[in-house]
Amino acid sequence: MRNYAVIGDPVGHSRSPGMQNAAFEFHHLGSPYRKIHVRPEELGEFVETARRELAGFNCTVPHKAAIIPYLDAADPKALAASSVNTVTVGTDGRLTGTSTDGYGLEKALEESFGRKLAGSAVCFIGCGGAAHATSFHLAECGVKSIRLANRTLEKAEELAEKLRAANPGLAVETARPDDRGTLERWFADTDFLIQATSLGLRETDPAPFDLELLRAGLKLAVFDTIYLDTPLLKRAREAGLPAAGGAAMLLYQGAKSFEIWTGLPAPIEAMRAGMEGKQA
Repeated sequence: MRNYAVIGDPVGHSRSPGMQNAAFEFHHLGSPYRKIHVRPEELGEFVETARRELAGFNCTVPHKAAIIPYLDAADPKALAASSVNTVTVGTDGRLTGTSTDGYGLEKALEESFGRKLAGSAVCFIGCGGAAHATSFHLAECGVKSIRLANRTLEKAEELAEKLRAANPGLAVETARPDDRGTLERWFADTDFLIQATSLGLRETDPAPFDLELLRAGLKLAVFDTIYLDTPLLKRAREAGLPAAGGAAMLLYQGAKSFEIWTGLPAPIEAMRAGMEGKQA
């Protein structure tokens, strides 16, 4: 039996085991996927165990960047984004890393909104791991511009410089999310708004920006990377804007990981049912 896992800190909330094991079971490969709580100081020890005992693993917060020094090889695009979420373990114990997060977001946006990314304008709220992992992929999909709003403006500008260097024809702008005037201007000409912070996970969280900026008549579609029905999504629907949460992104990034590991087609609907805790 070749075993697989998702690692994170925390990891107890992860839906990946239900989703991935549904895919393995669909192909009559048992249920070899589990979640492993790995604290940052335990990552090196985990890697040595993985070389011996696993065939692949997913990384979630806070390991997507931290895993990179332990890899024997990695996709250059994942290295540029400083984010790896999928690691394949060879029979010789070599670790090869890549990121499927950008693919997951691409497919989720297409499924949720029926719009193509090519030629679109995209705005990210938050420039942490999620934005790093996905913005490079969206640039490759042919978006015309990426706007980055982050509380620490220097962090937004750092990501902007990386995006410009990798994509010379891409228009990239930065601002703080409390810069109401700039966000209002951006939202008037944005196709996809992507909320990429952790704000919304807890009921006590503040809004990621002034939600009154979401109003009827805008053309933007609102996507929250969080699985929950957040205040942002509720406000978007109240304004008559198309809105979707992050479950589809999780589904499609997981499907791509499964295909990388096994070479088999991912059974999307079986995985969707497994992620939701249902029988396919």
